Amino acid sequence: MAYVTSAGAPPTAAAGCIFCDALASVDDTGNLILRRSPKAFLILNKYPYASGHVMAAVKRHVGTLEETASEEIGQVMELVQAALRALGRAYAPEGFNIGLNQGRAAGAGVPEHLHIHVVPRWSGDGNFMPVVSDTRVLPESLGTTYDRLLAALGS
Repeated sequence: MAYVTSAGAPPTAAAGCIFCDALASVDDTGNLILRRSPKAFLILNKYPYASGHVMAAVKRHVGTLEETASEEIGQVMELVQAALRALGRAYAPEGFNIGLNQGRAAGAGVPEHLHIHVVPRWSGDGNFMPVVSDTRVLPESLGTTYDRLLAALGS
């Protein structure tokens, strides 16, 4: 309920980069960072499509695959794999959406900082709420999701 009553539009570019701001902080729990690698990190999506929606991002502030080094994108993909394993343990989804949107026209919410979405999916997990009221319903809080995934990443 806290999420539903406080959620607004994600910050604009003028407000700073949500990924860079999270990385600059030492409060990984408060910023929903699940794991850091030398060149990439895994973060829970603050505006999820489903419980367990995470993003793997490069640490450098770059917006395109062409700008990344092989080592950076390699570490991002290692985090995607770790997320898939953790989500499988914590949520037992029936499938996943894994995607990268490069550029605003392609649907990137934060086009200036490259990231890959990992969204767990279940048969019949869609409902009428997004269609009727542009609202998503999640069965648990972000804090609960964070704790479940952090534990699953450690196992």
